[in-house]
Amino acid sequence: MTKYCLTVTCPSTRGIVAAIANYLADQGCNITDSSQYDDPVTGRFFMRVSFVPETGADLAALEKGFGATAKAFDMQASFHDEMQKMKVVIMVSRFGHCLNDLLYRVKIGALPIEIVAVISNHMDYQKVVVNHDIPFHCIKVTKENKPQAEAAIMRVVEDAGAELIVLARYMQILSDEMCQKMSGRIINIHHSFLPSFKGANPYKQAYERGVKLIGATSHYVTADLDEGPIIEQDTVRITHAQSADDYVSLGRDVESQVLARAIHAHAHRRAFLNGNKTVVFPASPGAYASERMG
Repeated sequence: MTKYCLTVTCPSTRGIVAAIANYLADQGCNITDSSQYDDPVTGRFFMRVSFVPETGADLAALEKGFGATAKAFDMQASFHDEMQKMKVVIMVSRFGHCLNDLLYRVKIGALPIEIVAVISNHMDYQKVVVNHDIPFHCIKVTKENKPQAEAAIMRVVEDAGAELIVLARYMQILSDEMCQKMSGRIINIHHSFLPSFKGANPYKQAYERGVKLIGATSHYVTADLDEGPIIEQDTVRITHAQSADDYVSLGRDVESQVLARAIHAHAHRRAFLNGNKTVVFPASPGAYASERMG
Protein backbone atom coordinates (compact mmCIF):
# COMPACT_ATOMS: atom_id res chain seq x y z
CA MET A 1 0.00 0.00 0.00
CA THR A 2 1.30 3.44 -0.94
CA LYS A 3 1.72 5.64 2.11
CA TYR A 4 3.27 9.09 2.33
CA CYS A 5 4.11 11.51 5.11
CA LEU A 6 4.39 15.28 5.24
CA THR A 7 6.64 17.07 7.73
CA VAL A 8 6.22 20.76 8.44
CA THR A 9 8.09 23.37 10.48
CA CYS A 10 7.02 27.01 10.47
CA PRO A 11 6.22 30.04 12.63
CA SER A 12 3.18 29.46 14.81
CA THR A 13 -0.05 31.03 13.56
CA ARG A 14 -3.73 30.23 13.07
CA GLY A 15 -4.95 28.06 10.22
CA ILE A 16 -1.95 25.81 9.62
CA VAL A 17 -3.65 22.51 10.42
CA ALA A 18 -6.76 23.44 8.45
CA ALA A 19 -4.69 24.45 5.42
CA ILE A 20 -2.77 21.16 5.42
CA ALA A 21 -5.87 19.02 5.96
CA ASN A 22 -7.81 20.83 3.25
CA TYR A 23 -4.98 20.53 0.75
CA LEU A 24 -4.58 16.79 1.31
CA ALA A 25 -8.36 16.24 1.13
CA ASP A 26 -8.56 18.19 -2.12
CA GLN A 27 -5.84 15.92 -3.55
CA GLY A 28 -7.79 12.77 -2.67
CA CYS A 29 -5.59 11.85 0.31
CA ASN A 30 -6.83 10.25 3.52
CA ILE A 31 -4.94 11.19 6.73
CA THR A 32 -4.16 8.09 8.80
CA ASP A 33 -1.98 9.60 11.54
CA SER A 34 -1.18 13.15 12.63
CA SER A 35 1.02 14.71 15.32
CA GLN A 36 1.61 18.39 16.01
CA TYR A 37 3.26 20.65 18.55
CA ASP A 38 3.17 24.41 19.01
CA ASP A 39 6.17 25.58 21.06
CA PRO A 40 5.18 28.68 23.06
CA VAL A 41 8.83 29.48 23.87
CA THR A 42 10.32 29.42 20.37
CA GLY A 43 7.11 30.36 18.56
CA ARG A 44 7.63 27.45 16.17
CA PHE A 45 5.04 24.95 14.95
CA PHE A 46 5.86 21.32 14.11
CA MET A 47 3.68 18.74 12.38
CA ARG A 48 3.95 15.26 10.90
CA VAL A 49 1.10 13.79 8.88
CA SER A 50 0.82 10.27 7.46
CA PHE A 51 -1.66 9.82 4.64
CA VAL A 52 -2.78 7.47 1.88
CA PRO A 53 -3.25 8.86 -1.67
CA GLU A 54 -6.58 7.16 -2.37
CA THR A 55 -6.91 8.58 -5.89
CA GLY A 56 -3.31 7.83 -6.88
CA ALA A 57 -1.79 11.26 -6.24
CA ASP A 58 1.90 11.36 -7.16
CA LEU A 59 4.47 12.38 -4.52
CA ALA A 60 6.26 14.89 -6.74
CA ALA A 61 2.96 16.44 -7.83
CA LEU A 62 1.79 16.71 -4.22
CA GLU A 63 4.98 18.49 -3.22
CA LYS A 64 4.82 20.88 -6.17
CA GLY A 65 1.16 21.66 -5.59
CA PHE A 66 1.80 22.38 -1.90
CA GLY A 67 4.17 25.22 -2.76
CA ALA A 68 1.59 27.98 -2.44
CA THR A 69 0.47 26.79 1.00
CA ALA A 70 4.06 26.42 2.19
CA LYS A 71 4.88 29.95 1.02
CA ALA A 72 1.79 31.44 2.67
CA PHE A 73 2.83 30.07 6.08
CA ASP A 74 6.63 30.35 5.60
CA MET A 75 6.91 26.55 5.97
CA GLN A 76 9.80 24.19 5.65
CA ALA A 77 7.81 21.27 4.27
CA SER A 78 8.83 17.90 2.86
CA PHE A 79 6.88 14.95 1.44
CA HIS A 80 8.27 11.43 1.84
CA ASP A 81 7.37 7.90 0.75
CA GLU A 82 7.06 5.91 3.99
CA MET A 83 7.75 2.66 2.17
CA GLN A 84 11.20 3.89 1.07
CA LYS A 85 13.93 3.04 3.57
CA MET A 86 16.37 5.77 4.59
CA LYS A 87 19.96 5.17 3.47
CA VAL A 88 22.40 5.24 6.39
CA VAL A 89 26.18 5.12 6.83
CA ILE A 90 27.38 3.70 10.16
CA MET A 91 30.73 4.72 11.65
CA VAL A 92 32.39 2.60 14.34
CA SER A 93 35.74 2.19 16.08
CA ARG A 94 36.54 -0.74 18.38
CA PHE A 95 33.35 -1.08 20.46
CA GLY A 96 31.01 -3.13 18.29
CA HIS A 97 27.91 -3.61 20.44
CA CYS A 98 25.90 -0.82 18.78
CA LEU A 99 26.99 -1.84 15.28
CA ASN A 100 26.04 -5.49 15.85
CA ASP A 101 22.72 -4.49 17.36
CA LEU A 102 21.88 -2.29 14.37
CA LEU A 103 22.89 -4.98 11.87
CA TYR A 104 20.55 -7.43 13.58
CA ARG A 105 17.64 -5.00 13.83
CA VAL A 106 17.94 -4.19 10.14
CA LYS A 107 18.14 -7.88 9.27
CA ILE A 108 14.85 -8.67 11.05
CA GLY A 109 13.13 -5.54 9.74
CA ALA A 110 12.91 -3.71 13.07
CA LEU A 111 14.53 -0.53 11.68
CA PRO A 112 13.27 1.25 8.54
CA ILE A 113 16.76 1.88 7.16
CA GLU A 114 19.18 0.54 4.58
CA ILE A 115 22.79 0.42 5.75
CA VAL A 116 24.67 1.41 2.60
CA ALA A 117 28.18 1.46 4.11
CA VAL A 118 30.13 1.03 7.32
CA ILE A 119 33.19 3.21 7.94
CA SER A 120 35.78 2.51 10.60
CA ASN A 121 39.22 3.73 11.57
CA HIS A 122 40.10 0.10 12.40
CA MET A 123 39.71 -3.29 10.67
CA ASP A 124 38.06 -5.09 13.61
CA TYR A 125 34.58 -5.40 12.09
CA GLN A 126 35.38 -5.81 8.40
CA LYS A 127 34.41 -9.49 8.31
CA VAL A 128 31.17 -8.94 10.23
CA VAL A 129 30.11 -6.15 7.90
CA VAL A 130 31.10 -7.89 4.66
CA ASN A 131 29.20 -11.01 5.79
CA HIS A 132 26.08 -8.81 5.81
CA ASP A 133 26.79 -7.83 2.17
CA ILE A 134 27.49 -4.23 3.20
CA PRO A 135 30.49 -2.26 1.87
CA PHE A 136 33.18 -1.72 4.52
CA HIS A 137 35.62 1.21 4.37
CA CYS A 138 38.63 1.52 6.66
CA ILE A 139 39.64 5.17 6.81
CA LYS A 140 42.47 5.85 9.24
CA VAL A 141 42.31 9.18 11.05
CA THR A 142 45.29 11.01 12.55
CA LYS A 143 45.92 14.62 13.54
CA GLU A 144 47.94 15.04 10.38
CA ASN A 145 45.45 13.59 7.87
CA LYS A 146 42.11 14.57 9.46
CA PRO A 147 40.96 16.88 6.59
CA GLN A 148 41.81 14.23 3.98
CA ALA A 149 40.18 11.47 6.05
CA GLU A 150 36.95 13.45 6.46
CA ALA A 151 36.93 14.22 2.74
CA ALA A 152 37.18 10.47 2.10
CA ILE A 153 34.33 9.85 4.56
CA MET A 154 32.12 12.39 2.82
CA ARG A 155 32.86 10.79 -0.55
CA VAL A 156 31.57 7.47 0.78
CA VAL A 157 28.45 9.17 2.19
CA GLU A 158 27.71 11.08 -1.01
CA ASP A 159 28.48 8.20 -3.38
CA ALA A 160 26.15 5.93 -1.39
CA GLY A 161 23.38 8.55 -1.38
CA ALA A 162 23.16 8.38 2.41
CA GLU A 163 20.78 10.72 4.24
CA LEU A 164 22.11 9.95 7.73
CA ILE A 165 25.41 9.17 9.46
CA VAL A 166 25.26 7.14 12.68
CA LEU A 167 28.21 7.25 15.07
CA ALA A 168 27.91 3.81 16.66
CA ARG A 169 30.69 4.37 19.20
CA TYR A 170 32.97 6.05 16.69
CA MET A 171 35.78 7.39 18.86
CA GLN A 172 36.94 10.29 16.70
CA ILE A 173 35.86 13.92 17.05
CA LEU A 174 34.38 15.29 13.84
CA SER A 175 35.49 18.70 12.60
CA ASP A 176 33.27 21.77 12.90
CA GLU A 177 33.05 21.87 9.09
CA MET A 178 31.68 18.33 8.85
CA CYS A 179 29.23 18.92 11.70
CA GLN A 180 27.90 22.03 9.98
CA LYS A 181 27.69 20.39 6.56
CA MET A 182 25.72 17.44 7.97
CA SER A 183 23.70 19.43 10.52
CA GLY A 184 20.70 17.41 11.67
CA ARG A 185 21.98 14.34 9.80
CA ILE A 186 24.53 12.85 12.22
CA ILE A 187 23.38 10.91 15.28
CA ASN A 188 25.70 9.94 18.15
CA ILE A 189 25.42 7.76 21.26
CA HIS A 190 27.26 8.23 24.55
CA HIS A 191 27.04 7.49 28.28
CA SER A 192 25.42 10.80 29.15
CA PHE A 193 24.20 9.74 32.58
CA LEU A 194 27.80 9.54 33.72
CA PRO A 195 28.76 13.17 33.04
CA SER A 196 31.23 13.31 35.93
CA PHE A 197 33.29 10.41 34.64
CA LYS A 198 35.41 11.38 31.68
CA GLY A 199 38.02 9.33 29.88
CA ALA A 200 38.27 5.80 28.56
CA ASN A 201 36.68 3.89 31.47
CA PRO A 202 33.56 5.75 32.64
CA TYR A 203 31.80 2.57 33.80
CA LYS A 204 34.79 1.56 35.96
CA GLN A 205 34.77 5.02 37.53
CA ALA A 206 31.03 4.77 38.09
CA TYR A 207 31.48 1.40 39.78
CA GLU A 208 34.14 2.80 42.08
CA ARG A 209 31.80 5.64 43.08
CA GLY A 210 28.81 3.37 43.69
CA VAL A 211 26.58 4.91 41.03
CA LYS A 212 22.99 3.61 41.17
CA LEU A 213 21.81 4.69 37.72
CA ILE A 214 23.65 4.47 34.44
CA GLY A 215 22.28 5.32 31.06
CA ALA A 216 22.80 6.71 27.60
CA THR A 217 21.80 9.61 25.40
CA SER A 218 21.48 9.74 21.64
CA HIS A 219 21.72 13.19 20.11
CA TYR A 220 22.36 15.10 16.93
CA VAL A 221 26.02 16.00 16.49
CA THR A 222 27.07 19.64 16.59
CA ALA A 223 30.41 21.42 16.81
CA ASP A 224 29.96 21.45 20.61
CA LEU A 225 31.16 18.01 21.72
CA ASP A 226 28.36 15.84 23.17
CA GLU A 227 26.07 18.87 23.54
CA GLY A 228 23.82 18.47 20.49
CA PRO A 229 20.01 18.36 20.61
CA ILE A 230 18.87 15.21 22.44
CA ILE A 231 16.68 12.69 20.62
CA GLU A 232 16.42 9.77 23.07
CA GLN A 233 17.57 8.79 26.58
CA ASP A 234 17.20 5.91 29.01
CA THR A 235 18.65 4.55 32.25
CA VAL A 236 19.13 1.23 34.02
CA ARG A 237 19.30 0.76 37.79
CA ILE A 238 22.42 -0.69 39.42
CA THR A 239 22.77 -2.30 42.86
CA HIS A 240 25.72 -2.62 45.22
CA ALA A 241 25.92 -6.35 44.40
CA GLN A 242 26.84 -5.83 40.76
CA SER A 243 30.41 -5.80 39.49
CA ALA A 244 32.29 -3.40 37.24
CA ASP A 245 31.78 -5.89 34.39
CA ASP A 246 28.03 -5.76 35.03
CA TYR A 247 28.15 -1.98 34.68
CA VAL A 248 29.82 -2.32 31.29
CA SER A 249 27.38 -4.98 30.10
CA LEU A 250 24.28 -3.07 31.21
CA GLY A 251 25.70 0.17 29.86
CA ARG A 252 26.27 -1.36 26.44
CA ASP A 253 22.74 -2.74 26.38
CA VAL A 254 21.15 0.62 27.13
CA GLU A 255 23.41 2.39 24.62
CA SER A 256 22.28 -0.01 21.88
CA GLN A 257 18.60 0.41 22.73
CA VAL A 258 18.73 4.19 22.94
CA LEU A 259 20.63 4.53 19.67
CA ALA A 260 18.17 2.25 17.85
CA ARG A 261 15.19 4.25 19.13
CA ALA A 262 16.79 7.52 18.05
CA ILE A 263 17.45 6.17 14.55
CA HIS A 264 13.90 4.85 14.39
CA ALA A 265 12.52 8.30 15.22
CA HIS A 266 14.76 10.05 12.69
CA ALA A 267 14.12 7.53 9.90
CA HIS A 268 10.36 7.89 10.40
CA ARG A 269 10.70 11.70 10.20
CA ARG A 270 9.43 12.02 13.79
CA ALA A 271 12.41 14.05 15.10
CA PHE A 272 12.57 17.80 14.47
CA LEU A 273 15.31 20.24 15.42
CA ASN A 274 13.99 23.03 17.64
CA GLY A 275 16.94 25.29 18.44
CA ASN A 276 19.09 23.50 21.01
CA LYS A 277 16.34 20.94 21.61
CA THR A 278 14.26 18.52 19.58
CA VAL A 279 10.60 17.77 19.10
CA VAL A 280 10.14 13.99 18.85
CA PHE A 281 6.68 12.69 18.09
CA PRO A 282 5.85 9.20 19.45
CA ALA A 283 5.66 6.26 17.09
CA SER A 284 2.18 5.22 16.04
CA PRO A 285 0.87 2.05 17.78
CA GLY A 286 2.20 -1.10 16.18
CA ALA A 287 4.98 0.64 14.23
CA TYR A 288 7.75 -1.65 15.49
CA ALA A 289 5.65 -4.79 15.05
CA SER A 290 4.62 -3.95 11.50
CA GLU A 291 8.25 -3.40 10.50
CA ARG A 292 9.29 -6.77 11.94
CA MET A 293 6.50 -8.46 10.02
CA GLY A 294 7.53 -6.64 6.86
